[in-house]
Amino acid sequence: MSGNPSFHANRRRFLQAALLSAAFPRAWASASEPAPAGAMLPRGPFGRESTAEEVTAGLDLTGMTAVVTGCNSGLGYETMRVLALRGAHVIGTARTAEKAAKACASVEGQTTPVVLELSDFGSVGACAGTINGMGRPIDMLICNAGIMALPELELVYGLERQFVVNHLGHFLLVNQLLESVSKARQGRVVMVSSRAHRMAPASGIDFDNLDGSVSYTPWEAYGRSKLANGLFAAELARRVSGTTVTANSLHPGVIKTNLARHLDRVIDEDRFDKSIPQGAATQCYVAAHPIPAAISGEYFVDCNPARASDLMYDEALAAKLWAVSEELIRRNGGMATAA
Repeated sequence: MSGNPSFHANRRRFLQAALLSAAFPRAWASASEPAPAGAMLPRGPFGRESTAEEVTAGLDLTGMTAVVTGCNSGLGYETMRVLALRGAHVIGTARTAEKAAKACASVEGQTTPVVLELSDFGSVGACAGTINGMGRPIDMLICNAGIMALPELELVYGLERQFVVNHLGHFLLVNQLLESVSKARQGRVVMVSSRAHRMAPASGIDFDNLDGSVSYTPWEAYGRSKLANGLFAAELARRVSGTTVTANSLHPGVIKTNLARHLDRVIDEDRFDKSIPQGAATQCYVAAHPIPAAISGEYFVDCNPARASDLMYDEALAAKLWAVSEELIRRNGGMATAA
């Protein structure tokens, strides 16, 4: 058996998964983050155990348009299902036309499937073009899709894949849809970050290692991409300040979805702290509920503003990330951004 190539491949995958599981932070499931310092922000009646249906109960979203990336499974599917149930027209994106169409067809309400491959800037541009071409103001833009803790370094455009998919693809999409968001009575951009942003490198965004040439560890790379989500939301909020657009980021919880597919064979079940309906609650709340309507540039946990890591509030880092992101996209054939 020791000479069997499939045996060695399976053993390698198991060891990689075990390593990832060992690194999977148990603290995510139990630690509560304190409220942000400074001015008191509105807090709602919902919390850790609230579901997406509960936080949207009584809302009439008829006439509103939502865009949800990664609509075909997990939190994205539940978010699309609930927003459509409340009357919104949901534009759901997935990596293939088949996945997007199947997901959209399976929910009650008005939905439109659109293809989006976040690792392909051409696909991002085509997706934005299709959505903008519908001529609808976008009331809710929920950047939910992502990948997590890839066991081995993978490159796209010469850059680490998680950074491209989780951050750069969404950065480009949001900027190309921003004009449509600004046409809504009150457009909300919602970035699904993670408490794992605390696992980013000590410098926050190690710009000299975006290709993984210095080092690569799955959780640090994932943490970098999730910190980038939060920094992007905060910088976008500053740039659209004084307009009708808001931008926020959030930690949905630790939920067993396809995002954890590299881990689920060996991970302890007690490290997952929410069901999918509970996990989708915060993004539905931030996107649709009237209580956080005026909040922008904040980080939410369990449907309420919370304190992120200090790096998330580093304005110089956020500004640099924006500039570097624009340059990386331009260098690799993406269209110029709008904000």
